[in-house]
Amino acid sequence: MAGDPRSFRHAVVPAAGRCLLPLSGLAPVKVAAFPAPDRRGALRLLGAGALAAGLPLGLGACGFATPPKPVKGGRLRVATPASSTADTIDPARQTVVTDYCRCHMFYDGLTRLDAHSRAEPALAEAIDSSDARIWTVKLRPGVRFHDGKPLTADDVVYSIRRHKDPAIGSKAAAFAGQFADVRAMGSDAVRITLTGPNADLPVILGLPQFQIVRAGTTDFATANGTGAFRCVEFQPGVRSVAARNEDYWRGPVHLGEVELFSIADDSARVNALLSGDVDLINSVNPRISRHIRKAGFGVLETKTGGYTDLVIRLDRAPGNNPDFVAGMKLLMDRPAMRDAVFRGYATIANDQPIPPTNPYFATDLPQRAFDPERAAYHFRKAGMAGATIPLVSSTAAEKSDDLGVVMQQAARRAGITLDLRRAPADGYWTNSWMKVPMGFGNVNPRPTADIIFTQFFSSDGPWNESAWHDARFDRLLLEARGSTDEGVRRAIYGEMQHRIHDGSGVGIPLFLSLLDAHSPKVKGLRPMPSGGLMGYDFASHVWLDEKA
Repeated sequence: MAGDPRSFRHAVVPAAGRCLLPLSGLAPVKVAAFPAPDRRGALRLLGAGALAAGLPLGLGACGFATPPKPVKGGRLRVATPASSTADTIDPARQTVVTDYCRCHMFYDGLTRLDAHSRAEPALAEAIDSSDARIWTVKLRPGVRFHDGKPLTADDVVYSIRRHKDPAIGSKAAAFAGQFADVRAMGSDAVRITLTGPNADLPVILGLPQFQIVRAGTTDFATANGTGAFRCVEFQPGVRSVAARNEDYWRGPVHLGEVELFSIADDSARVNALLSGDVDLINSVNPRISRHIRKAGFGVLETKTGGYTDLVIRLDRAPGNNPDFVAGMKLLMDRPAMRDAVFRGYATIANDQPIPPTNPYFATDLPQRAFDPERAAYHFRKAGMAGATIPLVSSTAAEKSDDLGVVMQQAARRAGITLDLRRAPADGYWTNSWMKVPMGFGNVNPRPTADIIFTQFFSSDGPWNESAWHDARFDRLLLEARGSTDEGVRRAIYGEMQHRIHDGSGVGIPLFLSLLDAHSPKVKGLRPMPSGGLMGYDFASHVWLDEKA
């Protein structure tokens, strides 16, 4: 990149009537978003103006149509497929879509992710570092919690430090382990010192689990955040009701209320939408997307790096036999899964979690083919020819029931029987996932390679699904995180993808498009790469037009 090596390509907010253009070759300036830096020097996230307020880019003089004017008020009813008594509004413990949706309504993070998975300012007005190890966070003034108390550095310090307490059960504990020290620098600034450099910290702080709570909060029967909605009701496994926060620091949002609950059955969830009982649903079956459109309802496709994966535990039989694992991965007929199960709403994957759209995608990794004859060889070598093996699926893991059927049919050609056992969606993530010898997981998109490797594939990752342990992989993870050379990072991440592909007990057949369906009166929805339902933050953006 030309110019000062500490600078990076950035976006600036244009004057009225001008198109947004990228600039390069400039000395570091205050910027409104945090794009992928060159990681060779100073890193900076500083935000102000229209972009920080989340305004759309490229309208008016750039040639796009003027968007419809939002309508204020109304109650949005939303149904998701999974809910249980384990539902939470503790940001640190978020695990499933319903948790993410609720917590996005009630809380804010220091940063949030934009339409390109870059960090942009939220409760942090500025984040700076000269070495990617020691970071200074300047808090946005004038922010208040729902109980009226002002946001201070103590709240941020408390929220980040609690991830390091094992009793909390934080799903971001693997990242919190990188925080050597977190301390207040006065009332409006925080200094974060990492154990080693990590240029992705602003993105990490945009993960849902790092949303900020009041200092000293231990009771999460209700929520006291800084978010766009206040918690009116929360009944785990039943429903939640949120009401618009008129004092929201970004300005009041459009909706008056949001009711969120679960309808586990796919057909029942769609029928609730078509009958007008709900306004918005997610996890739409691709097979009925055309029917929904013909009925006059909208279907939103979000192409992501998320996936439903085959999970074989390597710490118990039969997964402790490498030949069995190799055979199972060869039973995945990826084109058939894409076309028959997802009706084309998916991209072929290769048993590693980095999608082709990611700049670190390993192009040199040979595609694993569907080969039941070769699978039969591995099963015989494992001494399992003719065996019957349980495989657990659930509607809670996107289309895993159907994927299991495709694999069951392929297994017959390979000389084994897969006993497909369908577990109920209610409690699946607590009772079955990562507990049964072989089943399915469902992983939402992650914005960086470091994040997904840390959470799902490092030896101490909280969601190391197959109990895979690779000492070299763990060392490479730290090496890539600390490198400021993009070429080095690309080479390291490439090797890590090879190691996952060859050694882990996870089979990833496809990267999935997420389908949400909505009433024609729901306006403002758009795809966000961080997940369906606008990266789970739909409530802050959509509105209801009763005339539609």
